[in-house]
Amino acid sequence: MPNKKVIAVLGATGAQGGGLVRAIMKDPSGEFTARAVTRNPNSDKAKALAALGAEVVEGNVDDEASLRRAFAGAHGAYCVTFFWDHFSPEKERAEAAAMASAAKATSVPHVIWSTLEDTRKWVPLSDSRMPTLNGRYKVPHFDSKGEANAEFTKAGVPTTFLHTSFYWDNLIHFGMGPRKGPDGKLVFALPMGQKKLPGIAAEDIGRCAYGVFKRGSEFIGKSIGIAGEHPTGEQMAAALGRALGQPVGYYAMPFDQYRKLGFPGAEDLGNMFQFKHDFESDFCGARSVEFSRSLNPALQNFNQWLDVNKDRIPVN
Repeated sequence: MPNKKVIAVLGATGAQGGGLVRAIMKDPSGEFTARAVTRNPNSDKAKALAALGAEVVEGNVDDEASLRRAFAGAHGAYCVTFFWDHFSPEKERAEAAAMASAAKATSVPHVIWSTLEDTRKWVPLSDSRMPTLNGRYKVPHFDSKGEANAEFTKAGVPTTFLHTSFYWDNLIHFGMGPRKGPDGKLVFALPMGQKKLPGIAAEDIGRCAYGVFKRGSEFIGKSIGIAGEHPTGEQMAAALGRALGQPVGYYAMPFDQYRKLGFPGAEDLGNMFQFKHDFESDFCGARSVEFSRSLNPALQNFNQWLDVNKDRIPVN
């Protein structure tokens, strides 16, 4: 589009990237337009973005040349990885390095890197409170992103480091919603004890990222965090009960029990919840709801998200 600044969005058909593309394209009076970067421009999700007016181009995080083509001439780039595609911290670090290198080569003025804490700064590998995984990580899908921050810094790319929160959409897509117990009553199991769990609607991550781009260079070189609310597991269960129209109990599952659930990534997620529990003050403190709302005035809290999405939550 003439006179519009292009934001190249990786993961454009995923949760974070899709939210950003939609936020940009639904603001026709704004100064930006979206270039949706996807492995498959012919997918239904990609076509839906094209229908909004977004430019859709092919690009792959494993192919730096394709990233350079996707970033060429862009004012901004949204860089995100999807650890659960491959479960490899090393691969995630390589993907981030390719993104940073492509952004540097094409002189992108503003990159947002969707990252998380390197938990080893709080829980050294020698700390036995939680198991060490893959020989060198505590929470692999956190640690690899935190470690990859250095790729952007080393490349000299103007970067905002965006720390996200637990997706409430996991209750729909990741099997984390309430389940029926032996007595037929619904139970919401979460290994968070009585601590708060910062959460956010996946769509709001994209909207907050759009708010960052709209603020210009204000957050370049800074780490910022976003959340829609900081509810406890008990509060989430009560909200689920109201939304679903039936009581939902809360089970504060022990960390070790969660780690032994046996699905791919269970140990990683068990450690993740323990990190958020044990370091509640630091984790919540890095994710201000008020700041998030300043970026995204339409920010949803958990009840608001449930009002829209309650019928999508599978109840087993």
